[in-house]
Amino acid sequence: MATAKAWDNLKSMSIEALHSAVRDIPDFPKPGIVFKDITPVLSHPTLFRQAITLLCETAADSPIDKVVGIDARGFIFAAAVADRLNAGFIPIRKAGKLPWKTRGLAYALEYGEATVEIHEDAITPGERVLLVDDLLATGGTAAAAIRLIQGLGGDLVAASFLIELDFLQGRQQLGDVRIESVLRYGAEG
Repeated sequence: MATAKAWDNLKSMSIEALHSAVRDIPDFPKPGIVFKDITPVLSHPTLFRQAITLLCETAADSPIDKVVGIDARGFIFAAAVADRLNAGFIPIRKAGKLPWKTRGLAYALEYGEATVEIHEDAITPGERVLLVDDLLATGGTAAAAIRLIQGLGGDLVAASFLIELDFLQGRQQLGDVRIESVLRYGAEG
């Protein structure tokens, strides 16, 4: 069994490897934005496994009934985390994409508005929920997802992200929810 120090060293090496693998794409999807491309992490089995392990760790040994993933890259991570935690997976999708009765919530974007939805029977009141997404930027989508989870009576354990862009201050939009981020980036990258 690994000691706490050995685990901390391994965790630090994993985080460093993940940081190195995330690729910056300047001016995507529009000029002035530096996109954090996670596809190198997804394509490398060891890095992907490490990302899932670190996201599972954000549950902090709490029993989890459901893992909610946000459309679309959040599905990749949330489904794998749900499998590892022996929990159900719940998708939150863009409006009109879920086939059954839904609850939706509109939220502001930089220019305009968007709506996300969840099946109205996806979460039973009192179920312990972990929200997982690939990126926390301005926080609008995550805040809407949190409100949907709580509106269904879910007990939100944490909102966990592979990447957080600190300089956009998205966590300020999420209220008193515990926020966990594996990788954090400031304005300088």
